[in-house]
Amino acid sequence: MTIQYKNQGFSLTTTGTTSVLTAPSNGRCLVKQIQVHNGSSSAAVNLATQVTDTSASATFRIDNAAIASNTTRQIISQTLVLEEGDILKMTAGTANEIQGIVSYALLDRSQENG
Repeated sequence: MTIQYKNQGFSLTTTGTTSVLTAPSNGRCLVKQIQVHNGSSSAAVNLATQVTDTSASATFRIDNAAIASNTTRQIISQTLVLEEGDILKMTAGTANEIQGIVSYALLDRSQENG
């Protein structure tokens, strides 16, 4: 098993639900940090963060907050595990204001035996 440390940037350009990070079919993502920034100079933006657990065919909300204007916020306080195929998603109440970065460790299981 190999471990790769990675970052995934995102910009929420619509008010629809956006897939921000998908764990590969041969690995898991240990999400260490989700940092978001509201670039609006005048208004708070509602932001919902969800995880789709593909093995359970269900989506779970893990955070819901109003992000104040010109503010950066941490979404998680402990490691979030995305198993193979799981998807981290976000939905912004206003388009083109929220951007951020996800920092994670990718555990590549493609070379495991058995």
